[in-house]
Amino acid sequence: MPAVNATNSNSPVFLLTGIPGHDDFYLWISILFCFMYVVSIVGNAVIIFFIKTDPSLHEPMYIFLSMLAVTDLGLSLATIPTILGVFLFRSRDIGVDVCLAQLFFIHSLQCTESSVLLLMAFDRFIAICNPLRYAAILTLPRLPKMGLVFFLKGVAIVFPLPILLKRFQYCQANVLSHSYCLHQDVMKLACSDITINSIYGFFGKIFTMGLDLLLIFLSYVMIIHTVMGIVSPSESLRALNTCVSHLCAVLIFYTPEIGLSVIHRFGKGSSPMLSILLGYMSLLIPPLMNPIVYSVKSKHLRARIIRVIIK
Repeated sequence: MPAVNATNSNSPVFLLTGIPGHDDFYLWISILFCFMYVVSIVGNAVIIFFIKTDPSLHEPMYIFLSMLAVTDLGLSLATIPTILGVFLFRSRDIGVDVCLAQLFFIHSLQCTESSVLLLMAFDRFIAICNPLRYAAILTLPRLPKMGLVFFLKGVAIVFPLPILLKRFQYCQANVLSHSYCLHQDVMKLACSDITINSIYGFFGKIFTMGLDLLLIFLSYVMIIHTVMGIVSPSESLRALNTCVSHLCAVLIFYTPEIGLSVIHRFGKGSSPMLSILLGYMSLLIPPLMNPIVYSVKSKHLRARIIRVIIK
């Protein structure tokens, strides 16, 4: 399909891109993506349902897990229309307003997920390093307020990005690098000065995900320091075992996200396929794997799900 030029227009039609050179496999890729979306949506919805309806799961760890599931569910719903549209129906056109709305939801939900992972690290830190004050610090009325504050923080930081992009003139071939809209991708298509967007996007990423990752790292440094002071090896392993699910979620979320950010900013000579694969991993793998990891590792949640299935 030929590229679309929108000369001196701030209301262009962007062209989404699937996986170049693999058009013959789009049907099979779409089946794979449909399967991943079904598992992600059903898995996260099941976790939200059980945590909401079972009073025994109304604990800080599970409340934070339900926040993570809500965020993953929103992230899946934000990317379904364009990704499946490209691979299943070969629909590549997307208007600027729809594109800006999608990138707003994607980036704000990713910032929220990063903050939720930080809250879960804080939960593990208090539970292991200061267990006597755990119930006093993480009270049930306080948890939704903490989640709301971090959600509003992500929205406030991401909100200027679509406004800044909307004022640009797009006079190049408006072909995006992915089958969804990202700030970095749309920004590069502008024929205006993008210095402000580039600086704001960089510091916004550092202030949200970068700061969250640093605090998560410091939390685990202190957790390991506390665990090393436990005399009993079995108690040490038991304490660390409560962190395995969260560590898996952190690695699953941050690894492709960091790689994609580095490629967008510094990898001018890198393979386009690497950027495409990391992009799909950053959006599809966390919502898919988080319900599976937590359902397997969380004894109480797993027992509740099995009990319902048996009934």
